[in-house]
Amino acid sequence: MAELPVPGTELTAGDGVGESLDPAAIGPLVPRPVLGLLRTLWSAGYSAYVVGGSLRDALLGRPARDWDLATSALPDQTLELFPGAVYENRFGTVAVRRSGELYEITTFRSDHDYADFRRPHRVEFGTSLEADLARRDFTVNAMAWGSEGPSEPTLVDPFGGRDDVVKRTLRAVGEPLRRFEEDALRMVRAVRLAATLDFTIEPATRGGIQARAPLVAHLSGERIAAELGWLLAAPRPSVGLRLLAETGLLAQISAELAAQPGVAQNKVEGEDLWDHTLRTVDAAIAHPVVRLAALVHDIGKPATAADGHFYSHEVVGAELTRAFLDRLHEPRAVTERVTHLVRNHMFGYEQTWSDAAVRRFIGKVGPDAIDELFALREADNVGSGLPRAAGDLDELRARVAAEMAEGPVLDRSALAIDGDDLMAELRLEPGPGLGRVLDALLERVIEDKSLNAAPTLLLLARQLVSDDR
Repeated sequence: MAELPVPGTELTAGDGVGESLDPAAIGPLVPRPVLGLLRTLWSAGYSAYVVGGSLRDALLGRPARDWDLATSALPDQTLELFPGAVYENRFGTVAVRRSGELYEITTFRSDHDYADFRRPHRVEFGTSLEADLARRDFTVNAMAWGSEGPSEPTLVDPFGGRDDVVKRTLRAVGEPLRRFEEDALRMVRAVRLAATLDFTIEPATRGGIQARAPLVAHLSGERIAAELGWLLAAPRPSVGLRLLAETGLLAQISAELAAQPGVAQNKVEGEDLWDHTLRTVDAAIAHPVVRLAALVHDIGKPATAADGHFYSHEVVGAELTRAFLDRLHEPRAVTERVTHLVRNHMFGYEQTWSDAAVRRFIGKVGPDAIDELFALREADNVGSGLPRAAGDLDELRARVAAEMAEGPVLDRSALAIDGDDLMAELRLEPGPGLGRVLDALLERVIEDKSLNAAPTLLLLARQLVSDDR
């Protein structure tokens, strides 16, 4: 067969993206290790193709990732061709490592008996590429590039995926209701793809999402969290978030967030709480924790709305945030940080703050969370129709930086003495009383950092103990 071209540069708008999209341009974009895998399968007499999102992205001129292959070779036959490969699961996927990257090669298959709206109970291996593509979610993901053996590779597109790429349209393969009943996550993925690829969802597919939205309740928190993370990483997450709300998916993911549309607040004229949240998310820096915090920062407002106010919404919001992220099975560190940001996002700075007040602010927020809290407040300002640095935020940031540069005492660990010293020198007993003395010493040092010396603190501690007695 003719030598395939080696990978080249990415497609751009002038390189075939649009009405003149040329399938022949795919070859130069396929990574060399992937071409090597394909050639090995072809040489052994098997059909082999690149499939899925990487092919879609290549046609779009986007950087492609996770290059997946499909083949007529059964898993055991694939293992024989690639020493060191691993058979990953019962769905026919073999993992092969090349040049430090892991590539998945899956046997052509058809799925059966989707009884739990999440995964097939039974798969059948086959030799038909068309049957394999027919089980996929959207037409733009149901294309393949390759060949049935040692011949020139071609684009196989039985469902018009290339035309939908040109039109930037997301369309379910076959009957939308059936596709979404097979795997309810496909509905959330449709919204995420529309937002990240700047696609529209064609009417029948969108109608299928609205009709089957309640099936999302069957999905695991981890699967929803992963899709939500990708959506929040989009240049404008609001596009996908609005789609979630309009299709009824948001109500299945978070009833608290779904309660925001229609809640009035005095921010931007003519916009409600949901509009404010979307503005805030779009304005947030592309940092996963900050974007997630921006999404939920006002999650407590609907429950606290009274007479045009939202009393203690940050306190209620922190509780609701923790419950929401627990449902998504987010890592504990993520849950704790986002909850902390929500609880503290309503801070108010005054230019009259003393240096000690700034140090108390740092101690309350924590040095490792300060930058994220400032980023959240900046986004919240923009979401409220205010300048990004409203509320003298730049001044507070500068004062915090100055205090941090001097190494302020922020917690007990930075004190020049600890509980062991107090027990040894003052014969104090372990327990709550000891903790109260340490907290009192910490407060004195926050007020005056020059007091942070062991002799001074021991004298202060003796006075505190004497007062208690």
